[in-house]
Amino acid sequence: MLSSLLFVALGMAPIQKAPPVKVFILAGQSNMVGHGFVAADPKRNGGKGSLEQLAKDPASDKKFKQLLNRDGTWRVRDDVWIHYFDRKGNLTVGYGAGTDTIGPELGFGNVVGDSIREPVLLIKLAWGGKSLAVDFRPPSSGGMVGPFYNEVVQGTKAAIANLGTNFPQWQGRSVQIVGFGWHQGWNDRINGDFVAQYEENMANFIRDIRKDLSAPNLPFVIAETGMGGLEEKNERALALMNAQAAVALHAEFKNNVAFVGTRAFWRPAEASPSDQGYHWNSSGETYYLIGDAMGRAMTDLLKRGKR
Repeated sequence: MLSSLLFVALGMAPIQKAPPVKVFILAGQSNMVGHGFVAADPKRNGGKGSLEQLAKDPASDKKFKQLLNRDGTWRVRDDVWIHYFDRKGNLTVGYGAGTDTIGPELGFGNVVGDSIREPVLLIKLAWGGKSLAVDFRPPSSGGMVGPFYNEVVQGTKAAIANLGTNFPQWQGRSVQIVGFGWHQGWNDRINGDFVAQYEENMANFIRDIRKDLSAPNLPFVIAETGMGGLEEKNERALALMNAQAAVALHAEFKNNVAFVGTRAFWRPAEASPSDQGYHWNSSGETYYLIGDAMGRAMTDLLKRGKR
């Protein structure tokens, strides 16, 4: 108070402390890693399902057209950054399994970046072929803690601790973890025992992550493992998706956990770059829509948290 009065007396504006960098964690297995094709490869169904074809199609929704600059280059955001292991920088295409692919991070980052005034950092921690029952197993589920559960916690802490080194413009800037996005499930849905545990394991994962990151009530978005689409008939797959949806209905998670349905984003192989069903047929459109839906669910949770 005294310092503020001194500034006023001297006719000077008090120095405003920079707002914290808003951090979102994106974690899961190969579909969080991302296998959505960016470039329209004519040898792959004539480029169908690629992000490039979608962005250049006059009939596409404007959110896809806005991914390209007027000169045809991909838009690079100056208010959203991403840290994905040894790859880091301003958010744009190419942060999927390779520099020619995307995962949900692009759609997610565009939505939250448009809704948040402060700078945004996405910390992406994802590995292919990992189950929640074993690899990401949370401490509260008993047994051996999954090594990749520990990797998520330690990776998040390390990225934050090294913020000024990785992003020099934020040297000395404070950080606030504000959300967690999860897209995973294939390695559990192919195992009946893992499916039976999934709801409990997912609820424990949320509780334990919040505890270990010192972020009580951290908003959490679960994206459905909806490969196969609305016509899916496999009982284990359906049971796994039902378990994911059920977690968000727990009374303790009201207004701080959201489930995002993704089955409507499924595109058949004939309209996609590949026939890898477990990787959403490599559809850039699908991966973008998943991230977009996750981002919208996250911003809704953040608004509810302010009420």
